[in-house]
Amino acid sequence: MSDSALTFRLKAFSYHLGISVLIALVSLYIIFMVWHPAPLATAVGVTHIFIMMLAIDVVLGPLLTLIVAKKGKKSLKFDLGVIIVLQLAAFTYGIYNIAISRPVYIAFDTLRFEVIQANNIPKESLQQATPTYDTLGWGRPKFVAVTPAKNIEQKNNRTFVELQTGVAPSMQPNLYEPLESQWENINHSAKDLNDLYSTNSKVVVDDVITKYPSATMWLPLKAYEQDMVVLINDNKVVDIVDLRPY
Repeated sequence: MSDSALTFRLKAFSYHLGISVLIALVSLYIIFMVWHPAPLATAVGVTHIFIMMLAIDVVLGPLLTLIVAKKGKKSLKFDLGVIIVLQLAAFTYGIYNIAISRPVYIAFDTLRFEVIQANNIPKESLQQATPTYDTLGWGRPKFVAVTPAKNIEQKNNRTFVELQTGVAPSMQPNLYEPLESQWENINHSAKDLNDLYSTNSKVVVDDVITKYPSATMWLPLKAYEQDMVVLINDNKVVDIVDLRPY
């Protein structure tokens, strides 16, 4: 291979790689800083999907360009077009699957918080929800609370719906209310920080307590991939931390 041919291939590869990296960086910001602020990416298990998507977008696409790029090749535009279409299709598929399962709410329900992903929420519940909760946001997930059942009949109905459909009360925006309205229940259900030592190493818990000196209590956070802990203090959510609640 001549120097000019190699230079042409490397230039095509560099252009393709540069564009792919730029797109990947934008995606990384949206996915990990907006939709899944740490440690929610671990909680819902989105990291492996993104890595697979990244491998196709940043690695495979430019490598294929490096292989097919040849100066003066008649089918070069077609070959590059096919590579770009396949790359965009794979990227779009990956982003779509991440987007439809993005966390939209972190709902407190009775004894714990739950990560509610967009694909957990039935359309019927959205249609019945108040204007505050009748759409699925595209920003960071919001803390909300599930309105307590008013009587035993309502409680039984909710349990029946969950058993029949798998849709828990925490997945129904028509049952949502502001988190501020339930701090009495949250504080009553909250656990002492010392309880975390029974399910986590002392070093890890000590590090968390040092990092969040204002935290005085905690509640479990139920998530799809990994349950975690919500630190709270004085009617305020301090942060979500990667500790085991059970």
